[in-house]
Amino acid sequence: MAKRRPSGDGMVRKREDGRWEGRIVVGHKENGDSIFRYVYADTQKELTAKLRQHIDIYQGVDLTGQSRMTLAEWLDQWLENIAGTIRHTTLTRYQGAARIHINPHLGGKPIAQLTGKDVQKLYDVLASHGNQITGKGLASSTIRGIHSMLHEALDAAKQAGLIPWNPTEEIPPPKFACKAKQILTDEQLDIFMAIIQQDDIWHDFFYTELTTGLRRGEICGLKWTDFNEVDSTLKVRRTIHQETGGELTAWDTKTTAGTRTIILPPSTAELLRKRQKSALTEWIFPDPLRPEQPTRPSAAYNRMKTLLKKADLPDLRFHDLRHTFATHALTSGVDVKTLSGILGHTKSAFTLDTYTHTTGDMQRRAAEIVEKFLTDIFGEELRPWEESARAVREPSA
Repeated sequence: MAKRRPSGDGMVRKREDGRWEGRIVVGHKENGDSIFRYVYADTQKELTAKLRQHIDIYQGVDLTGQSRMTLAEWLDQWLENIAGTIRHTTLTRYQGAARIHINPHLGGKPIAQLTGKDVQKLYDVLASHGNQITGKGLASSTIRGIHSMLHEALDAAKQAGLIPWNPTEEIPPPKFACKAKQILTDEQLDIFMAIIQQDDIWHDFFYTELTTGLRRGEICGLKWTDFNEVDSTLKVRRTIHQETGGELTAWDTKTTAGTRTIILPPSTAELLRKRQKSALTEWIFPDPLRPEQPTRPSAAYNRMKTLLKKADLPDLRFHDLRHTFATHALTSGVDVKTLSGILGHTKSAFTLDTYTHTTGDMQRRAAEIVEKFLTDIFGEELRPWEESARAVREPSA
């Protein structure tokens, strides 16, 4: 039986076509046979330099026979392995990212040959024309999600001995381009409130949404057992997800922070108390046609679109009602940490990042308040400082 050759062991030869070929051992199959990585160059000196680089790269690495599988094959295997450890919605999103965005470009490439340049090229293509329906680029948040999934999958491949390193770590993560949030202004909010006042079926639903900022699946999933009429609180502990075929499923909230108890505004608490007196089902907002079921997220979305169009208001996403609540809460003086808890964000820093423009406006107003009360305390002696500060804020043209 041949002696097992250690990883990093190699050989050099000159080919018949005059080029130089080198190979090094990078792993072993189950039967002990060596797995080779081949390197080519025009001269022996150039080949020697390349071999040294590869020997350094594969130092301490012992790939398995599975390293010959393609990226698509590995993603299928990895997704099957993690299927019982993540939420169904997350698995579905991962499967879609692999099938629609990754495999058409990189799926056929052997996973051991995947490089950071390959991954970066994928992201560039997705940002340019990744949407197969419109031909437009994907949102930066979508590409970052694909990056997170691919990084996780390739980390698992590294641990399994399929690749020597994770190529996603060779490039910077895709940048997140934070777009300005679309919200209803004070005037538009008044118009929307007047419109929902005319809708006996949906008024309570949208009034509660605009005064709590719940996610669409969260408000659809509320039950009367979640409402404490004495303490005027609402427990958020599930979200309704609508499958592709239309079937509704109830899931626990995505994170520990997502499961939360919020104190309701007095008007919202009173609205729910009155609504509870005539309730015929366990759901706070049941499906108007099938009261034994919760409101369908798609129905809530469609009704919102109809109301916005009727009121001649901007065409918003449902999530923009959440942004409307959060923005008005911040500008009205609600501190970021408190708002973060109401919204169910894991960290206050995420709330700050999401509403940078709003918090920036708040800081400017705070600076103006500080300037005023310092002037009241120190009087005219502060005037030179005021003029200097104003010059910085308002540079001459």
